[in-house]
Amino acid sequence: MRKRISLLAACGVVAAVGLAAAPAHAADPVFTLAGLAEVGLRPHPGQNTAPQKTSVEFRLVNDTASAFDRQSTFTIDLSGLKGIADVALAKQQGSDCALTEAAVTCKRPALWKGETTVVDLDLSAAEDSKAGATADLTVTGKAEGATFKAATTKVRVGGPDLVLERADLKAEQKPGDKQPLSIVFANEGTESVQGVVLEVRTTHGIDLVEQYDNCSYSEDPSEGRPWNTGWSTVQCLLEGEYKPGTVYGVDGPLTLKAAPHAFADGLTYAVYASGDQPKAAKTSKKPTGGKKLAVRERAAKASAQSVDLDPWNNLQEFDFRTKNSADLVAWPVALAGGAGETVKADFGFRNNGPAWVAYLRSGESVARTDIVIPAGTKVTKVPAGCHGVNADGTAREQTLGAPRYFCSTGHVVGEREKFTYPFELKIEQVVANAAGSVSVGQWTPEGTKGQPWDPNHANDKASVVISAKDGGATPSPTATATASPTATATSSASATATATSGTTANGGLAATGSSAGTLALGGAVLVAAGGGLVLAFRRKNGTHA
Repeated sequence: MRKRISLLAACGVVAAVGLAAAPAHAADPVFTLAGLAEVGLRPHPGQNTAPQKTSVEFRLVNDTASAFDRQSTFTIDLSGLKGIADVALAKQQGSDCALTEAAVTCKRPALWKGETTVVDLDLSAAEDSKAGATADLTVTGKAEGATFKAATTKVRVGGPDLVLERADLKAEQKPGDKQPLSIVFANEGTESVQGVVLEVRTTHGIDLVEQYDNCSYSEDPSEGRPWNTGWSTVQCLLEGEYKPGTVYGVDGPLTLKAAPHAFADGLTYAVYASGDQPKAAKTSKKPTGGKKLAVRERAAKASAQSVDLDPWNNLQEFDFRTKNSADLVAWPVALAGGAGETVKADFGFRNNGPAWVAYLRSGESVARTDIVIPAGTKVTKVPAGCHGVNADGTAREQTLGAPRYFCSTGHVVGEREKFTYPFELKIEQVVANAAGSVSVGQWTPEGTKGQPWDPNHANDKASVVISAKDGGATPSPTATATASPTATATSSASATATATSGTTANGGLAATGSSAGTLALGGAVLVAAGGGLVLAFRRKNGTHA
């Protein structure tokens, strides 16, 4: 008996050793489901009237090293919404989804890296629901070999709804013009708001004159420029209770002023429940002048906006067109050297102003520089942001040794700013009277042409000349730019191209470079039409400016 027990014990030891020696399985991947923390529904308007729908999206975040190639099933329990909200599947779905009275079920054959939409739902308040009623909408996931973190959205019937009135502003202006910004808003919801934040964002050519102690002032990141990239933000905390069905007006002057460099500029202004406003920049500043921006109750206007829970009804946008221009000037370059030598050449242009130019939302390039290389030389080093083309401007595979180069600016060209593209060229042979050129302007399939907002196209093009070096002994001479202004600050404009500001630099405005003469201000489009300029902001639904 004792021997048998010992044998069993020995077997147990062997089994334990075998288990310890077995290779460990990799941990199952963990995926995170995500959605809105809370969504409000407009109360049901009653019989024979369709309620307003609110969209709710649930997403899956796959931040693992690879895609997950097994089928996943996602479920949303709808039992808690009974009598509170009605649910429908949105028309377009990225998953195979089915809806029953009890649940929504979606299946996906695989999960790709990044964010993926699981389901889009349309919610509306049930006919017999009451304001203030709430329910949780939770999505869970299941798949063999994976773990999912659930997401919950709280659904609420009713709530506050801030609605901002559109100010009466003048679009056409001149540098130095001033006009008041009137801020009037209402709470068209069913519940009060405790504290409101007014946010005013202006582009580089528009200044907000007054400053108040209950406001913070910041600029977008500068990317190394001595001015901001285009947008300045003011956020003012307006304390107090804002009741449903009441109209309020900001009691204090807010004055907009067109800067000397203004051209095509934009403005957004919005009101948010305190805590819901976008985050202010870390470098925001608060004045201490002793003045505070206040609010007073106003009588409701007959022309007030229609009521809805669309978050865009607490934000307005406006476009300004300033009678101004920007003069882009290419500078000439003179090089000297002997056969076999490599020389450095700084090609580029400067903006003589007075206006700035920028694509603040689209990020498109403001201008193209077209560089024709003189005969007898071969390009051995090209800055990022420039690419080689054939002599007729058509594409070619090799960048080095091209007879011609196209270079692009960043999305901002500030007033008095200089753009430099540093090249290196090997002089293979000295060709008598060899000459190239540098041109700047808007993009065309063949190269460039003058910008519609540039009043002087005569200086859009300059020469590039290579001559034999006198004496012939000094190696690697540096190119000289005969019209290069003195720089006071530098930043990266297009990869290794250098953007340099003059002493009066302060910002950047825009041009699409299309043959139709189009300008774009970030998400705005400025189109030449009938001798005038029309600026229209572009934005995606459901996103803030």
